[in-house]
This record gives sequence, structure tokens and C-alpha cells, in this order.
Amino acid sequence: MAASTGNAFDFKLFKRLLEYTNAYKWTFYFVGVAAVLLSFFAVLRPYLLQVTIDNSIVPQDNDQLIFYISLMGGILMLEVIFQFLFIYFANWLGQEVIRDIRVNLFEHMLEFKMKYFDNSAVGRLVTRAVSDIETIASIFSQGLFMIISDLLKMIVVLGFMFYQSWKLTLLVLLILPFILYATRVFQKKMKLAFEEVRTQVANLNTFVQERITGMKIVQLFTREEREYEKFKEINDKHRKGWIKTVWYNSIFFPIAEMSTSITIGLIVWYGGLRVMAGSEAITLGVIVAFIELSQMLFRPLRQIADKFNTLQMGMVAANRVFGILDTKASIADNGTLEIDHLKGEIEFENVHFGYIEKEEVLKGISFKAQEGETVAIVGATGAGKSTIINLLNRSYEIWDGRILIDGVDTKDITLRSLRSQIAIVLQDVFLFADTILNNITLNHPEITKETVVQAAKDIGVHEFISSLPGGYDYNVKERGVMLSSGQRQLIAFLRAYVSNPSILVLDEATSSVDSYSEQLIQDATDKITQGRTSIVIAHRLATVKKADKILVMDAGKIVEMGTHHELLQKTDGYYKKLYEVQFMQEEETL
Repeated sequence: MAASTGNAFDFKLFKRLLEYTNAYKWTFYFVGVAAVLLSFFAVLRPYLLQVTIDNSIVPQDNDQLIFYISLMGGILMLEVIFQFLFIYFANWLGQEVIRDIRVNLFEHMLEFKMKYFDNSAVGRLVTRAVSDIETIASIFSQGLFMIISDLLKMIVVLGFMFYQSWKLTLLVLLILPFILYATRVFQKKMKLAFEEVRTQVANLNTFVQERITGMKIVQLFTREEREYEKFKEINDKHRKGWIKTVWYNSIFFPIAEMSTSITIGLIVWYGGLRVMAGSEAITLGVIVAFIELSQMLFRPLRQIADKFNTLQMGMVAANRVFGILDTKASIADNGTLEIDHLKGEIEFENVHFGYIEKEEVLKGISFKAQEGETVAIVGATGAGKSTIINLLNRSYEIWDGRILIDGVDTKDITLRSLRSQIAIVLQDVFLFADTILNNITLNHPEITKETVVQAAKDIGVHEFISSLPGGYDYNVKERGVMLSSGQRQLIAFLRAYVSNPSILVLDEATSSVDSYSEQLIQDATDKITQGRTSIVIAHRLATVKKADKILVMDAGKIVEMGTHHELLQKTDGYYKKLYEVQFMQEEETL
């Protein structure tokens, strides 16, 4: 991501942003032409006012007055029409551009590896994808074209003023350098201020999103007062960021207004003297026209500064969004082999991996699962069990070694086809705020409701789902809060089952579920593991006993391997001790 600087404008970034308008170039051109026409319409009004005063009001010619008033009305109507078209299509273009950018951003984030999300605040990413991109739209609707229109208007106005009276024009230009300097300083200060504002907005979004998500923990540990104080602190920083922008506006705009008033005073003073002296070059109509023209010259300057604020905010937002688009955090998908079915033979060859550089989690893991086998992984917390299942579908890149499926390195298989053949049920089940049916199918077009219902009957969860209000159309709300942890896990089992995977990976934790749900989960596990290779992080003795092979892990290594019976035969074996601590009491209650 580009570093923040005090430079007033980043043309390289702006050029990149304009590339998104290529698909709508005719609209872009039309808005540009409309901006040019509006600048000429703007000059016509004071000119007609000048002619009306000098040719009809001063000589008291009623017919001429009616003619000029009618002409001014027609010009005004044309200006209104083009103003409407200009504003509408400038806003339309902005919305089309941000739609395309948002689609590109979301598509890019979908390819990020899990490590990126592990290290990135969700609230910050939401800010980039929603509010920052919406801010970019203002570049087109209120920034770029408005500034171009104002600049053209100023050029045309200045040219016309010189044509009418170079002496009055020089009087007006005496004040112009001062306003230009103030505008330049204002732009630089506002860019830095708006960067700080966007940073504080992201911090505020992140804090609020995390605390709302974790409100249960906040309340259970009575941290309301502390979190309230932290929120006030972050919110105060956000307020200070905005106050800084208000401070700069409070200084600039009164200065600009005062400069305009001084200019009008000079025009009236000098022009009035010339009229009273009988000058033919400067008339009453010219003075009135110059008062309006000077307003047209200075008002765009004030508006340009204001619109430049909008442009700067959009550019800061664009810089942040492009920073994510430029992030290379996706898993390298260089595989060329497309697969539609796997036998399910899995082999880890001396696999080394860690989530953080120089902090190794797996230290040379090697094992093999034959086709159709169920391999249970047991071990203490932090031994590396979950890491093994995270690596199988390439959610993370291994440091060294190889992972083979059916004798093929997983790096040689396309990511999409690899992941389509592997279903994973995690301990922490995530459900979307949607119906049960959509959470099971994930809107897969080839998985029908009839298929889901039959699958639910097969693994014994149809009765549970049918008992809910609306059955399969029951909305589970955000993260599935309307269901118990056991029910959420049953939905996850059904989601895995209907995808008909060649390989199944289960983290079958049941520590927080009731006995009825646990029995349903056990039955579901038995059903969906039939006939396919399964890797299970085992938390229940029944799963361990049924496994064809047990991997016993400790501190990132496989310390023992074998069947339940074989491992119990090892005197002072790690598994035997683990069994006595974790599983023996469970066996006694069976």
C-alpha cells in the first residue's frame, strides 16, 4: 500500500482509478462535454444581464427588455437541462465504477489464504469493502467532474472579463493569488486530516464489530465499564480527526468570503468612478456583469476547495482499497490437474509448517491413510492436531515436505477441484444468517431440497430439522445463534454429507453438547465416514476405538501410531497415559 504523504494529489493513483471508467467511456465523454457546455452557459447569463441593462433598462426600451428577458429564460432552461444530465450521469458513472471495484475487491479477498485473515481485523476489511468504496463514488459524483466544470467555468469567465475590460479584470486578479495560495495550503492540510479520519473510522468499526460479536464474553466477565472507557477513547480520537478538518474549513472559508467582498468593493469603486467620468468602455451593465463574473470566478475556487476535500477523501479511500487489491496473499494455484473423484489415499511426507515465521507447529509429520480408512488424531491441546486438517485442502502453505493424495502432490491439483473433493466439519461451526437449507447447500445449484431432505434422513437429523419453525426454511440468524452448539454441528455434518466428498475431515468435539445431540452426532459420524477416507480429531472413545489407525501427537510430532488395541499394549506409552486420563472414565460409564 502506498505510503501516506502530504502531497496534495497522487496522479498515478488517479490514473489507475480512471481505468475503471474505460467500460463506460461514452458516458465519461458525455459528462465531460456537458461540463464544457455548462461553463459557456454560465458566462452567457452575466453577459445578457449586461446587455439588458445597457441596451434596454438605461435607454428605457421596453421591447428590448422583453426580448432579453425571454432570451435569458431560454438560456436558463438549457442550463437546467444540461445541469440535470451532468449531475445524473456523473453520479451514475460513480456508482458503476464502485460496483466494479467492489466486485474486484471481494473476488480478490475470496482468494486470500487463511493467514491473511488471521492477521487482519474484520472491521477494517469491512470498512474497506463498504464505506471506503462508497467514498470513492464521490470522486465522480462530487469531485472530478465538478472540479473540471468549475475550472472550465473559471477559464471562460476570465477570458470574457479580459475581453470586456482588462482594467477591471486586473483589479479582480489582485486578490486571486492570495486565494490560490490559501487553497493550496488548505488542500495539503485536508489530505493529511482525511487520512487520519479514515484510519480512525476503521479503528472504530473494528472495535465495535469485535465487541458486539463478543458481547457475551464482555458481560460474563463484567468488562462493560472497561470496554465503555476504551470505546470513549477510540471515539474521541475519531472526533479529534474530524475536528481537525472542521478547523481547516473554519479558517479557509471566511478568508475566501472576505476576499470576494473586497473584490466586489474594488469593482464598484473603480468602475463607479469610470462611469461618473463618462467612460464608454465601462458602463453600468459592465459593472453589474463584473460583480457577477467575479463571484463566478471566486465561488468555484471556494467550491473547488470543498470538492477537493471530497476528491481527497475519495483518493485516500482508493489508496486503501487498492492497497488490498495489490496484496499478494493468495495460495499459489499453479496446479493443472482437474479431478472429479478421488480414491482418498492420503500421505504426509516430512511436513513442516508454522503459522508464524520461525515458530514451527508441525515438525516433520509423516503418515499414510489408505483408501476408505478412518484415521483418528489424538493429543493434548496445542499438539498440532487441527493444523493437520488445515493443511489438507491447502488453506495454508506448508514450509517443507509434501502432501500427496492418490500419489499426486496437492500442489499439482487445481485448488477448486481439490477442495471440491474434501469436506471439513470444524469444531467451531459457522452458519450464515440464512435458512437451514441455504446453510446446508451454500446455494449450490445442483443440490436440491429433495437431496438435502433424503441426506438428513440418512444421517438421522431430519426429525430435528422438521421440529423447527419452518423446518428447512428456518432462519438461524447471524452465526446460527438460534441453534444450540450441538444443532449447529449437526447442520455442519449434513452440509459435508450432501457435498458427497471423497475425503472427510472432522473435528468432532462434543464437550458442549447434550447427550441427545451427542448421540445424533455419533450416528451421523458413523454414517458419513462409511466408504470414504476420513481424518478425525477424536474427542470420544467410540471414534478412537473404531479408527483404523490412530495418530498420537505431542508438540508437533507424531509420537505413536497404531490401532487402539496396539497402542494400549505399549508400556508407559503416551497414548496409554492419555487414554487413562481422557478416555477411561468415559469407557466406565458406557
